[in-house]
Amino acid sequence: MTPRSILISGGSIAGPALAVWLEAAGWRTTVVERFAEQRDTGQNIDIRGAAREVVRRMGLEDAVKAATTGERGTEFVDARGRALASFPAGTSDGDGATAEVEILRGDLSRLLVERSRPGTEYVFGDQITGLEERADGVEVTFRDGPTRTVDVVVIAEGVTSRTRALVLPDADVRELGLYTAYLTIPRTPADTDLWRWYNAPGGRSVTLRPDNVGTIRAAVSFRSDVRGLADIGPEAQVRVLRRTFDDAGWETPRILDALDGGAPFYLDSLAQVRLPAWSRGRVAVVGDAAYCASPVSGMSTSLALVGAYVLAGELAAHDDHRAAFAAYEERMRPYVDDAQDLPPGVPWIAHPRTRPGVAALRTAIRVVGSRPARRVGQAVGAVAGLFSGSSSELVDLSGYPSIAASTAL
Repeated sequence: MTPRSILISGGSIAGPALAVWLEAAGWRTTVVERFAEQRDTGQNIDIRGAAREVVRRMGLEDAVKAATTGERGTEFVDARGRALASFPAGTSDGDGATAEVEILRGDLSRLLVERSRPGTEYVFGDQITGLEERADGVEVTFRDGPTRTVDVVVIAEGVTSRTRALVLPDADVRELGLYTAYLTIPRTPADTDLWRWYNAPGGRSVTLRPDNVGTIRAAVSFRSDVRGLADIGPEAQVRVLRRTFDDAGWETPRILDALDGGAPFYLDSLAQVRLPAWSRGRVAVVGDAAYCASPVSGMSTSLALVGAYVLAGELAAHDDHRAAFAAYEERMRPYVDDAQDLPPGVPWIAHPRTRPGVAALRTAIRVVGSRPARRVGQAVGAVAGLFSGSSSELVDLSGYPSIAASTAL
């Protein structure tokens, strides 16, 4: 029999993860990525709950653990850098603001791409421009490459996916009113292996996180009702960041100097993606393009890994793509809904606008970080509540085997 074929658009996390599982199941897998090469950039991401089980079944748990950033916990600081409270990294699959497994996005993507090769074809520097469904498959046109016909197409792109708009134009992209700029800066002797978090009035926060390559991953976040700042040019974005954070204090001058010096950065408007359906015909979506829960949920990467696993399992189990897509959505919806259901006040509670609000947040942090709270086991859960997190019990992974135990699904 001729193996079934799939074209996956997006080469970051969900796309290569889907390719891993379907390649193992005997499918002919191709991943197209609009960037010219595999990206090794990105900030810290964590793998929690059911996603940890997916990584284990993929046979990548040891490799992922070997590539972790070494972050030992989370520390909230004041303008002088003095610790208000510290919280250790989690010791299980789901707890803690700092998860047990923290890894750079580029490192996880690299491991997934390597795991999917040599059976998966990767096409870099191109993108889909048209999708036309036929009785026997989907005819795909590209910006540069020749037209292809495949059995199914899966879009594993980001929140603002252009390819998704070709088939599912009704995506509800809900911006949360919080912008974050991410960049990498040199490490100094004063830096630690903790995720250090500082709040300033005006709905602003500044964070520094360690990595495993000797630098620091910095992020500055701010609340704003203005839309479209992620779409203006980088020079204009630097001016916005300079005006917004000029008087913020703590390590902000160091970060602004790096921006002024031309350090690469990425400004993102934090958002969630909601769709009434995750497929149309022979085309489906997975990961952020389908159901981004936003970085403040702490679950976007986990949703991408679990979603790719469930979708692959259903495609491998069903001859009819419609039945596969329906089963994928039925299993994943409760898990996604829970991840997108952010705690009351998130993300604003962690970004107070007023000085009294900042003072109240710091008081609360001190309380949950106190010894009495630790003795009754409340501290980690209370702080993790600022970042949300979904229950692994809400997704059923039964019936899907491990690559480590079998070469096929």
